[in-house]
Amino acid sequence: MDTLENMKQAIDYIESNLDREIEYARIAQIALCSQYHFQRMFGFLIGVPLSEYIRRRRLTLAAFDLQNGNEKIIDIALKYGYNSPDSFSRAFIAMHGIIPSKAREKGISLKAYPRITFSLSLKGVVEMNYRIEQKDAFAVVGIKRRFSHVEGLGENIGKMWSETPAATIGQIAGLGDGLVGVYSGMYEDSTTDYYIASITEKDCPKTMSRLEIPSLTWAIFEITGPMPTAMADIWGRIFSEWFPTSGYEHAEAPEVEWYSNGDLSSSDYKSEIWIPVIKK
Repeated sequence: MDTLENMKQAIDYIESNLDREIEYARIAQIALCSQYHFQRMFGFLIGVPLSEYIRRRRLTLAAFDLQNGNEKIIDIALKYGYNSPDSFSRAFIAMHGIIPSKAREKGISLKAYPRITFSLSLKGVVEMNYRIEQKDAFAVVGIKRRFSHVEGLGENIGKMWSETPAATIGQIAGLGDGLVGVYSGMYEDSTTDYYIASITEKDCPKTMSRLEIPSLTWAIFEITGPMPTAMADIWGRIFSEWFPTSGYEHAEAPEVEWYSNGDLSSSDYKSEIWIPVIKK
C-alpha cells in the first residue's frame, strides 16, 4: 500500500509540473526510491518510459490550450518545454498527425493521453518462485554498451544480443559458467551500461570490459519458460506484485539476468533474475 501511495504522489508531482521543469530526482524522492529504480518500475508498470509519458501528457495539454485559448504557438511551445516552434511542431505532428495551427480549426481530430491512475488489484494467483541469498563480491567480464532509458531500453538490449556474433557469445560463455546479462545502474543522463557477460575470476581480455559487483543480498527469481517472454513477464511482476508486499526495497547496485544452457525457445528453459535488495 505504501508503494501505491508513493507512486500516486509522484504522479501528482509530475501532473502539477507539466508546464514547468520536472526534476527526475524529485520524482524519485517523492516515491522513496532511487531514480534508476523509479524509472525501471515506471516502465514495467505503465508500459512506456517515464520521459515518453511526460511528453505525451504535455502534448495532450498543448492541444487543449490550442483549441480552447488564444495563446501564441511559441508561448505554448515554451510552456511545455520546447525551445522553438519547429521542435514543438515536429513533436506535435508525431503525436497528433497535424501541425499545431490546424488544431485551432473546428472538427479537427486530436489525440489525448490521459493521466495514469493507480488502483489496488488483488493478484498473486500465479506463484512466483524466489529466494533471498547473500552473495560474496564477484566480477563479470564481457562486452558492454551504453543505452538510454528514454529510447526503448528492452528493445535495444534485444538488438544487442541478436547482433553479437555467436563466436563472441561463445568466447564470453567460456570465461566462466554460462552467460549473464547485467544492468550496471543509471547515470545522471538516464543511461545505463548493459553487459553480455560471464561471472568469472579470469583476467579480462583487452577487447572486453569488467564490472566488479560488491557483496550484496539478492532476491533471486526462478523462471521457467521461453525467452524473452517468460523473463519479461517476471520483470513486470517483480515491480507490480513482489516489491509492494515483500518488505524489501531495491538496493542501488547492478541487476543480473542469469541464463542456463539449453534451448531458449523451450517451455522448460530455465533462467533467473537477480535483484539487489535491502530490508525496509
